[in-house]
Amino acid sequence: MQIETPPINRDTPKPQGERRGLVMVHTGKGKGKSTAAFGLALRAHGRGKKVKVYQFMKVPTARFGEHRLFESLGIPIEGLGDGFSWKSRDLDHSAELAQAGWAKAEATVRTGEHFMVVLDEIMYPLRYGWIALETVLTCLRERPPSVTVVLTGRNAPAELIELADMVTEMTLIKHHFNAGVPAQRGIED
Repeated sequence: MQIETPPINRDTPKPQGERRGLVMVHTGKGKGKSTAAFGLALRAHGRGKKVKVYQFMKVPTARFGEHRLFESLGIPIEGLGDGFSWKSRDLDHSAELAQAGWAKAEATVRTGEHFMVVLDEIMYPLRYGWIALETVLTCLRERPPSVTVVLTGRNAPAELIELADMVTEMTLIKHHFNAGVPAQRGIED
C-alpha cells in the first residue's frame, strides 16, 4: 500500500443547486445493494424523515435481520413477493404479487408523504416482465420533487440508469461462497 498525504484543500467545487428528491440505483453482481439502500433508509430515519421499504422478492411474513431492526425502529418494511423465482411454485402467481406490490409502491411514491421509498430487488420483476419498465420510469419522472426513490437489484435496465441521479454498481471481487462458506444469519439475511 502506498501512503498518501491527506488533502488540505477541497479539489471539487461545492454544488450550488437546490436540494431535491433523488432517484438512486444500486446494481451489479457484487454484494451490498440492499445493505446500501437500508443504510440510506436508516440515515433518513435518523434525521426524522419518513421512510417506507418495499421488498419485491421477500414474503410478507419474512423476519430477516432488517425486518426485526426496522420494526423496532418504527420503519415500515413490507415483503411483496413469494421468494426468488427458483423457489416459486407458481410463477404466474409471483407475477401477480409483483404487479400488486408495484401498485402499492407506486401509490406510496406518488402521494409524496415519504421522504424516501426503497424498492428493494425491483430489478427481478422488471427483468422478468412482471412489471412494465415504462410504468416505473413514468412514476419516477412524475413523483413529487421531494421524494427520493432507491431501487436495488442486478442488471438495472439502461433506461433506468439514464433516468437516475445516482447509480452505484457493486462489483464482485471476492465472495466467501466460492470458498465453500455458506450464507450466514446477520450477514446475508
